[in-house]
Amino acid sequence: MWKGRFEEDTAQVVQKFTQSLDLDWRLYKHDIQGSVAHVRMLGKVGLISDLEAAQIVDGLNIVLAEIESGKFKPSEELEDVHMNIESRLTELIGAVGAKLHAGRSRNDQVATTVRLYLRERLTNLRKSLVSLLGAFLDRAKKHRLVIISGYTHLQQAQPISLGHYWMAWFETFSRDCERLEFAARSLDECPLGSGALAGSTLPLDRDMTCGLLGFAHPTRNSLDTVGTRDYMSDYHHFASLFAVHASRMAEDLIIYATQEFGWLKLPDSFCTGSSIMPQKKNPDVLELIRGKTGQVIGHTVDLLIMTKGLPMTYDRDLQEDKRGLFASLDTLDGILEVLPSLIAKTEVDERAARASLEKGLGLALATDVAEYLVLKGVPFRDAHWKVGKLAHYCIEKEKPLTGLSLDELMTHIPEIEADVVDILSLEKSVERRDTFGGTGFEQVRAQIERGEEILGEKIRAM
Repeated sequence: MWKGRFEEDTAQVVQKFTQSLDLDWRLYKHDIQGSVAHVRMLGKVGLISDLEAAQIVDGLNIVLAEIESGKFKPSEELEDVHMNIESRLTELIGAVGAKLHAGRSRNDQVATTVRLYLRERLTNLRKSLVSLLGAFLDRAKKHRLVIISGYTHLQQAQPISLGHYWMAWFETFSRDCERLEFAARSLDECPLGSGALAGSTLPLDRDMTCGLLGFAHPTRNSLDTVGTRDYMSDYHHFASLFAVHASRMAEDLIIYATQEFGWLKLPDSFCTGSSIMPQKKNPDVLELIRGKTGQVIGHTVDLLIMTKGLPMTYDRDLQEDKRGLFASLDTLDGILEVLPSLIAKTEVDERAARASLEKGLGLALATDVAEYLVLKGVPFRDAHWKVGKLAHYCIEKEKPLTGLSLDELMTHIPEIEADVVDILSLEKSVERRDTFGGTGFEQVRAQIERGEEILGEKIRAM
């Protein structure tokens, strides 16, 4: 395509080094989609005849059918998907095929093709993410009245509703969904007509191609259009946070399903066994989610480092932007293919969860006693010290807090009265945490109701 300027053919090692077919052949459908819109616009503004426009569109549809049937195999000598399609088009319909590229550079062509491809992938990712939100809601409703230990520093802290735990992840991944939606909006601009960097002297109708391709509006600056990859960075930002959140949650579930914790029951169909130890049930899916997170973060860093020193506008470095993008998209697809079903089938052993709290001598209720004293007029710092001493007594004597007699309680803390027995239960502890957003059973019910509204809105927006 550029041999008029050169006296020597491109060296084969250079062809091999610079080709991008291993990356971009997957873009063939979206490249043809952009080309069809471009050629229809060329016909409308009179740069080609109606007959020529129809010939080119028909030829592009033949190329598409050949690719999908496996008949057309791309050539590495033609560098990329774009030149392979154009070359095959010209073979099919003759010289008129060479008119397709009028008013277009590969720079704005690639930018348009990738946006079309990414838009489709993000639409599918959003559907999967909405399914994951639905799985969390389902678990929250089923486990709203189940009491487990909440943890800080991976130490038993306070009793909570398991429904509250699932809704915590619902909130987390809801924000991820919003970040995904932002990434989709940030790419909703049509680059066609920007040319190599400065637009075109030809009478192009950018609004027409924009409308044909379903974008919100054309990009507003041709230099910015071909020289930056902000919309990819927005996707990677979403992907990295989503992967981090999925990894953290996977870590939780792996720990809670160990025999040492023992109250979470992972579905057999999402676990594997050992080649030597017959008794093993390994959480491989969750471990792989955790393991793949580093790759997703790495692709984000890769793009940021690639672009940090590039001069305006287009530089060939940007060919490599798709390598990390495609790998990241494929990784997220894999995670979201398994995670909703895994969550939907995860159960709890309620007796084991309660036994775990009892093994902690009921000290998860210590904050309840301190706050009980506050209601009796004791300054919180004093109440904290008094209850801390009481906790030390329970540990030393190996006696549960809930098993102490009223006399023992009053001996250590004179401000305690007989009504303390009304708070020393796991159910009461959870129930009384009724502040907005808290773990109280009614608060969790309200969170679930709000979650159902959010989920309904996202489903209707599909």
